[in-house]
Amino acid sequence: MRETAPILEFDPARGAILEPEGTRTSEPAPERCVLCFFQDVIDRLNSAGQLRRIGRLKSEIGENPLYILEYQGKNILLVHPGVGAPLAAGFLEELIALGSTRFIACGGCGVLTADIVVGHAIVLGSAVRDEGTSYHYLPPAREIAASQEAIRALEAVLRKREIPYLVGKTWTTDALYRETASRRALRIADGCQVVEMEAAAFFAVAKFRGVTFGQLVYGGDLVVPEGWDGREWIRREDARGLMLDIALEAVLQL
Repeated sequence: MRETAPILEFDPARGAILEPEGTRTSEPAPERCVLCFFQDVIDRLNSAGQLRRIGRLKSEIGENPLYILEYQGKNILLVHPGVGAPLAAGFLEELIALGSTRFIACGGCGVLTADIVVGHAIVLGSAVRDEGTSYHYLPPAREIAASQEAIRALEAVLRKREIPYLVGKTWTTDALYRETASRRALRIADGCQVVEMEAAAFFAVAKFRGVTFGQLVYGGDLVVPEGWDGREWIRREDARGLMLDIALEAVLQL
């Protein structure tokens, strides 16, 4: 089992010293859950009285509320997943422990080529595992795929709404300030179109725990050797709200 790099020392044991436990909630968590990276969108829904708080997740950065949103007559758990693979994976573990088994995440991403315009929808089909968390859930490998059922559900909603999209491969990295030109070139050679910080970990946790997980993102900042361009992606309120709406409709199909 011992390897030169400890990250390669995968342990297939199903149990761990510390296991995730479901937090106390005022009512049972729904089976379907949307993880929304857009805190501004969540805050607007909450201010409009559309969310019902049933509990919280906690970390050293504070409380992370658990909300129920009624959508098309069904209750859906709505949660911010945290940022970065370790925190997001930990929160996902706790949501699974609460009883949720069908997940769609929605967020933004960096794009590796300028032909993906700001706001363009991307269904993440697979992720290159250039982070650390996924290696604690699955044996070392270069890539991991999202749940096919979730990919199909997202595609069905996007086609029905006639929204242009692509099914793409993402580069999941822990180090946003180490996205070097040579490393970007390697990821493009792998077939990656976008970059973000959580997808590989999400997909690995989901596979390990036997739950369904898909992720939808929209094209954001431009990550190219000529220089980073933020493209004001975080101000795209229309795209952010739309991504959540698509995720909500897709999770109902799971």
